[in-house]
Amino acid sequence: MPSIAAIRHVSLSVSSLALLAACPAFGAEIEAKSRVDAVIVYPDAASVSRVVDFEAPAGASTLVFHGLPNGLDPNSLRVEATAGGKLSIGAVETRLEAEPPRDSAIDAKLKKARGEREAWQGTIDALEAKKAMILRFSQSGPEKLSPESQPLDIAQWGAAWDTVGQGLAKISDEILAAKVRARDIDDEIKSLEQARQRPPGSRLTSRLATVSLDAEAAVSGKLTLTYRIAGAGWLPAYDAKLDTGAGAKPSLELVRRATVTQNTGEDWTGVALSVSTTRARGGAQAPDIYTQRVAFYEPPVPTPVAGAARNGPVPAPPPAAKLAAAPLDSMAPAAPVAAHEQQATLDAGAYQASFQIPGRVDIPGDGSAKNFRISTSTFTPDLIVKTAPAADPTAYLQARIVNGEDAPLLPGLVNVLRDGAFVGQSRLGLVAPGDSADVGFGADDRVKVTRAPVKRKENDPVWYGSTKTEQREFKTTVKNLHPFAAKVVVVDQIPVSENSAIVIEQLPNTTPPTDKTVNDRRGVMDWAFDLAPGAEKSLTLAYRMKWPADRDVVFETSPGGK
Repeated sequence: MPSIAAIRHVSLSVSSLALLAACPAFGAEIEAKSRVDAVIVYPDAASVSRVVDFEAPAGASTLVFHGLPNGLDPNSLRVEATAGGKLSIGAVETRLEAEPPRDSAIDAKLKKARGEREAWQGTIDALEAKKAMILRFSQSGPEKLSPESQPLDIAQWGAAWDTVGQGLAKISDEILAAKVRARDIDDEIKSLEQARQRPPGSRLTSRLATVSLDAEAAVSGKLTLTYRIAGAGWLPAYDAKLDTGAGAKPSLELVRRATVTQNTGEDWTGVALSVSTTRARGGAQAPDIYTQRVAFYEPPVPTPVAGAARNGPVPAPPPAAKLAAAPLDSMAPAAPVAAHEQQATLDAGAYQASFQIPGRVDIPGDGSAKNFRISTSTFTPDLIVKTAPAADPTAYLQARIVNGEDAPLLPGLVNVLRDGAFVGQSRLGLVAPGDSADVGFGADDRVKVTRAPVKRKENDPVWYGSTKTEQREFKTTVKNLHPFAAKVVVVDQIPVSENSAIVIEQLPNTTPPTDKTVNDRRGVMDWAFDLAPGAEKSLTLAYRMKWPADRDVVFETSPGGK
């Protein structure tokens, strides 16, 4: 059995890279023909693992990785290796290189194509000269066409014309074919030149990494270089398919998908891909809280414009652009046998969850999105009809589910289908394992909701400094037209006051709510009840406001809803 080489994890600070770059490299340099083998994509970054099979001579040598993306984090570089003999890993260095090495295969193809293009141009020139000679010969008078420079007999003129015409037709066809081939080669040369150049908007430099090796004897092995890089991420998306069961218990299938995009400057071809719920670029610990003082406001002392410009605060960087969730895969046409969609394997721990995409996949580095199915869960949901008639008298069907997976459901868009019909999109918030969530499934037209003002009473102040009073009363009626009972939740509100001069009181004839403060929002309440088939229920909401008669009041919605 070959011995396993020492594995050394290396982290380099940016300040140390300049010193390493200045140090001379000793031993043979080995160009690492590496490939991206595995990628873990986080919501805000990616971890890329490159592998290379190498053969190191006895003594010191250096493994050189050219053309790495400029955006990699130098402090995240890690190296692991296995070898068939004793091998030591020394320093790991990374620095910018002005020009990444060109693909020798592309250069060879380009050289061959240019040579072939020159050859075809020579063929075209020769054919054009031949055509010109035929034309000049055809323009000679009949008296010069015979071998003895005597005029041709008139009976021979037709044969001469046919000979010239056939020659011109043949040479024209040959010229056309040669020019078509030349144009094809021109297109090929243009494509190769574009492939050799950097794409528009790319960085002017790439990054080079070197790994120092020291072997007692010539040895072969495999080395993995891992680094973290920005410019990549994934967004969750969901398909929620509700089957109301036609009398049976309802069933909800929730398909979790991952939309992966990357614009890192390198293509990921044939990689083992995983998506993780870990936020790789977030803070690692909670922020510190310091003592807070309260003091009287002191106006700032004016400063010269130049000093203000020089000493002013540094503007914050713009927030990172979010990944657009790509549209979910369209449903395939019906077939005798339904195709099976591959699904990821879940690896869940106490603090993170990772989904391994089956097989090997390609993720281009142009920012285009790829969508993968990563899990499927089936629930027996509680169906609720919810309405907020003060804003919209429509009744909406909602399904309440409990996340039974070991992985959290991350916030994302949900494509909802009810009994096979697409009814729109909703949004799912963060749902931790064991927590519950409501998913909307569109309007329920068999539950009718009306909300009407019953009473509005205002007093008319007669002297200055008196109090103005306004009383309002609303009646909400809900009718169930389903042939089965429905659980109904009605949400409504009364205004709240932040000013002691404005007094608002709920009147006794208000139907007692089930929850007086919904989601900690003051003034927002709901009524939950079961409604039998064909039955209807009415709710009353009444309140009174009092405020100084010489002031006007306005109704505003609190930004935070609380």
